[in-house]
Amino acid sequence: MNPKPLDRSRLRTYPIRERMHKVRREHLGALPKSDTVAALLDAMPHLLAADAFRGLTDAVIAAHAKSKPVLVAMGGHVVKCGCTPYIIELMRRRVVTGVVLNGATAIHDFELAMIGQTSEDVAAGLEHGTFGMVEETGRLMNEALADGAAQGLGAGRALGEAIIKADFPHRDVSVLAAGLEFDVPVTVHIAIGTDTIHQHPKADGATLGETSFKDFDLLVGLVAELGDGGVYINLGSAVLLPEVFLKALTVARNLGHPVRHFTTANFDMIRHYRPTANVVARPVLAGGTGYDFAGHHEIMIPLMTAAILARLKE
Repeated sequence: MNPKPLDRSRLRTYPIRERMHKVRREHLGALPKSDTVAALLDAMPHLLAADAFRGLTDAVIAAHAKSKPVLVAMGGHVVKCGCTPYIIELMRRRVVTGVVLNGATAIHDFELAMIGQTSEDVAAGLEHGTFGMVEETGRLMNEALADGAAQGLGAGRALGEAIIKADFPHRDVSVLAAGLEFDVPVTVHIAIGTDTIHQHPKADGATLGETSFKDFDLLVGLVAELGDGGVYINLGSAVLLPEVFLKALTVARNLGHPVRHFTTANFDMIRHYRPTANVVARPVLAGGTGYDFAGHHEIMIPLMTAAILARLKE
């Protein structure tokens, strides 16, 4: 073989103004005109994630105006990053109309309400078999769930009532307690064996299953109302809550609820398969919009909350 170079002098070009462009001068960011969050949002570039962030904010405000659900799902790390006060404020303002927790999130929320502290050194405790073996958390939470089961309550309601009944000194930073205070449903979805309170002598599998299953039924009812303008936001749950949401959506549609034309969003520090597929992509294939934001919770969640509150003020 003796290949010959192509004749580049025969290449065809065309004027730059005839080309389609993805970025234009008007898309560029600018310095905010004031030190308000609203001014910052206006000044951000009209491109990519900045436009997506505006789109999510618009969807939340529109849902609030139409009295459509805005559901927020939270993984445990969101609590450990100090972000519950933001969600509680949105609950108080009746913007967030339902909160979805996994078992770990409920534990951190409960402990913060009880003593103002949470999150142990797992490696140190694992070495000696003491990881997750504190007395009060396991006993009080399992007793609360048992009391709730006896009353026919779901896990979220049972734990919230226990926090309020015991008058925990830090209940003001508890999402579980805020659910009762502001009449916002809080559901807790437990995977047996994944949470430290399942190690406690007071743990009972039937109780865990019964109270969590009641909350699943409650979540199905909340998801059934998302169609035509609702919003579902997943904050930091990489596996369990995206799976629960997908099943709740399936049940709602199977029962005849046309849950379409709504908005979903996922916030996490890195992108995972299940939130991307089960929150951002699959649920809105039949109509709607899904957003995916990567960033630290302790930055992104306060920013999201501030943006929503700024739009409410407008």
